[in-house]
Amino acid sequence: MAEEKTCHYVERCKGVNGLDKVILREVRGFSAEVYLYGGQVTSWKNEHGEEMLFLSSKATFQPPKVINGGIQICFPQFGSHCSLEHRGFSRNRVWCMDPDPPPFPTCSTNKAFIDLILKHSEEGIKIWPHRYEFRLRVTLGPGGDLMLTSRIRNTNTDGKPFTFTFSYQTYFAVSDISEVRVEGLETLDYLDNLNNRERFTEQGDAITFESEVDKVYVSTPTKIAILDHEKKRTFVLRKDGLPDAVVWNPWDKKAKTLPDFSHGEYKNMLCVDASCVENPITLKPGEEWKGRQELSAVPSSYCSSRR
Repeated sequence: MAEEKTCHYVERCKGVNGLDKVILREVRGFSAEVYLYGGQVTSWKNEHGEEMLFLSSKATFQPPKVINGGIQICFPQFGSHCSLEHRGFSRNRVWCMDPDPPPFPTCSTNKAFIDLILKHSEEGIKIWPHRYEFRLRVTLGPGGDLMLTSRIRNTNTDGKPFTFTFSYQTYFAVSDISEVRVEGLETLDYLDNLNNRERFTEQGDAITFESEVDKVYVSTPTKIAILDHEKKRTFVLRKDGLPDAVVWNPWDKKAKTLPDFSHGEYKNMLCVDASCVENPITLKPGEEWKGRQELSAVPSSYCSSRR
């Protein structure tokens, strides 16, 4: 118990370029970092201090630029088929810490968590003419699991509903993209963003990578596994309220056109995102939507099961 008392579960401090961030720690050595800019998780480390999220070496912590990597909160849009920013505006807004967050159930052992709030602004209404309240809870569990829970409420006073799409754009750190496979999405339909969002059916036993990939898998299971053979590690992604899953890697040619990617970095990252893209969510005034993503890392002997 003495060791537990010395653990600072939540620490607010300054990050790169003086931006506010919060460090979450657990007794066994797990940690995560969350920047108030973007409400963005930029680091998730295991008990050995090994980073499990990819953050580009060229990532800029200079608003209004988006921080390239980690877990980006994409709202109220994910995709280029609407008039708003390609990944929404929540990634380059400053979120506020909730001064009085609702507690966990008394049976919970979670102590390392932060509650963030993003609300409409008069300036923001010019871009997206709606009033909303977005509550984000980031939790680092005692076993190192990283949980993100989003609650979005329509607070319009004019009686109007609003519609949005959403994604937790999650950049996993991998040893070599050519040695990675994704299980849990086989035989499913997907929209191929490299082919004008044309619909196809996944044919392989598992998803492997040998060229650029940008797909939206639809009606996906609640559990997806990302297996990294070289590290003998499997990331397990569990999700609720998010029926789709985006899989993205820019590969060599596309990565060279992206200003915040260093040469060859595409080999060490893979985005697998719990999302709601195909069928947008509509909320009437007073209605609330909830979406949750939980990440864990386990030995690679693990195989995904859709049962």
